[in-house]
Amino acid sequence: MPTQRGQYNRSGVEAARRSILESHNQFWRTADIDTAPSTAQRLLADLVKRGELRHIRRGLYWRGTKTPLGMAPPAPQALAIELAGGPGAGPAGLSAANALRLSTQIPRRADYALVGRPPTSAPTVRFVDRSTRRGRAEHALAPTEVAALEVLDGWDRLIETGPEEAMDRLSELIKSGSIDAPRIASAGATEPGPSRARLRHLMHRAGRPDLADAVPAADPRTAAQALFGLASG
Repeated sequence: MPTQRGQYNRSGVEAARRSILESHNQFWRTADIDTAPSTAQRLLADLVKRGELRHIRRGLYWRGTKTPLGMAPPAPQALAIELAGGPGAGPAGLSAANALRLSTQIPRRADYALVGRPPTSAPTVRFVDRSTRRGRAEHALAPTEVAALEVLDGWDRLIETGPEEAMDRLSELIKSGSIDAPRIASAGATEPGPSRARLRHLMHRAGRPDLADAVPAADPRTAAQALFGLASG
């Protein structure tokens, strides 16, 4: 019986090793391996030592592209999704503007916004807490839609283009279906006043005045400041 169990464990470990080595651009955790946790940990550590895996943080590993300098790290967005994936999460700050082609600046660490308590940031990813903007999670916004709300919030700090060009770009994303207009409008209720003002303007711009009316209006002074530089429409 002990021999049979030992053979079974070796078989399981070898099967897991093959699965890992055959994978590409994939995260691995000890729980992904059908063997004892201590055995799985030894296997993963051995593959890291051999350059077949990259250790990301405790219990998390990555198999991507091998280079002369070792295993290439995961893309920041892929890592962010793995660590904090869930409805309503997406790029923030300059990462959002860059993702929407509204800025050419690439931050040293990618910013990622999520609704709820963020996990510990990583060397390539910094998480931003958006707990009060729960509409993003309630309406299950996609990352592109979250990025749009983040840009509408940080508008003057983030866009490199003029405000008219930026609105045209966001309007194109709505008209093409890359941004779900009803969904983002519904989520807009929990966004700050300046964001809501710009979101209402965007809906008019994209030919959806019905959805603009569904977004709670900001007070007149806030709206006027938020829409400075934009043609009324």
